[in-house]
Amino acid sequence: MDELKATKDPIHQVVFFRNAREETEVEVALQYHTGYQETLLSYANNIHTVEGGTHLSGFKTALTRVINQYARKAGLLKDKDPNFTGDDVLEGLTAVIAVKLLHPQFEGQTKTKLGNLEVQGLVNSIVGEAFSEYLERNPSVARKIIEKALTAQRAREAARRAAELVKRQSALDSASLPGKLADCTERDPSKCELFLVEGDSAGGSAKMGRDRRFQAVLPLRGKILNVEKARLDKALENEEIRALITALGTGISLDANGNHSSSESDSRFDISKLRYHRIVVMTDADVDGEHIRTLLLTFFFRYMRPLIENGHVYIAQPPLFRVRAGKDEQYYAKDEQELEAILKKIKKKNVQVTRFKGLGEMNAEDLADTTMDPEKRVIVQVQLEDAMEAERIFSVLMGDKVEPRRKFIEEHAKETTDIDWHC
Repeated sequence: MDELKATKDPIHQVVFFRNAREETEVEVALQYHTGYQETLLSYANNIHTVEGGTHLSGFKTALTRVINQYARKAGLLKDKDPNFTGDDVLEGLTAVIAVKLLHPQFEGQTKTKLGNLEVQGLVNSIVGEAFSEYLERNPSVARKIIEKALTAQRAREAARRAAELVKRQSALDSASLPGKLADCTERDPSKCELFLVEGDSAGGSAKMGRDRRFQAVLPLRGKILNVEKARLDKALENEEIRALITALGTGISLDANGNHSSSESDSRFDISKLRYHRIVVMTDADVDGEHIRTLLLTFFFRYMRPLIENGHVYIAQPPLFRVRAGKDEQYYAKDEQELEAILKKIKKKNVQVTRFKGLGEMNAEDLADTTMDPEKRVIVQVQLEDAMEAERIFSVLMGDKVEPRRKFIEEHAKETTDIDWHC
């Protein structure tokens, strides 16, 4: 919990409680912060249940019920006001829910989701009683939590309207797709690739260098909004994000963790409607390109996480240098170290080295040979090996707090070996 909250600005101290009933022990630690992202980590018998389960459902139900009851009792929600939804009360929450039970029932062989139905009621009851008592004893904290939920409620309604607009634009016929998208002719998503490229110039080279049968290209202008610092309703006002959502066809999850519950908002993301099973982020091999790539990964992690979890997101590896030796020999190097190795290997005098300042400077043939042709290219699949560590890193590098980011840079500065001094 300490690692998770280090990158946040909390609005109260950590709330912790433990109780046991019917040979089942429940432990919960929770804290609200001033940000917008939620982080919910659940465990059963010390096994990280990454897909949640009945213990997480019980926690969410109790939290929503207790906050609504307190808000009504304190007059912070009027009779005419709608109740808070689960999404409203989860915004800005960091929580760890752990249960220990004698006979756990996990769904699937990977043990990533707890299925014991009786646990849902137990957690619901224990969390409801303990959190209700906490709010009664801490009215100033309770008011802060409810004010945050009220703000989230207004933002959720704005996000819902924006998401509906995006959804209407995402009809299956190609006529509704973004105008900048150069689509492919193949209609089997499992065979299709979408290249997200930086700028119209690179987009032009990519469109000429692609295989039109199964490769689509979507140029993105400038840097998309950092969703780690903004609510989804603001993100959906960004033209590039809207184009990306429309092109992919899945919709988005208003749950920033990408979790799927029974709430209406979570049902907006449907991975079965994904139009391209390989999404390749292809940005310049420089600092600006890396920043754009990180912004895109932040968006995928927060609002389309199943795309990463199911292996649909890739990173292109465009070269920085082209080496021509004589009339026939040609090599590509991704960095200066690889360039030096190539130059030592060929040992020729009539060598011409070209440094690409960006993908836009590469002609279609270069781009196809190095980055787009499945037979020749190198691409890296984005994998989510540790959700907690990924959560921490995104919060540190992309969040509001400067001090954790400065500390991270100071701690890892000496490990940096690939710095682009030419940008």
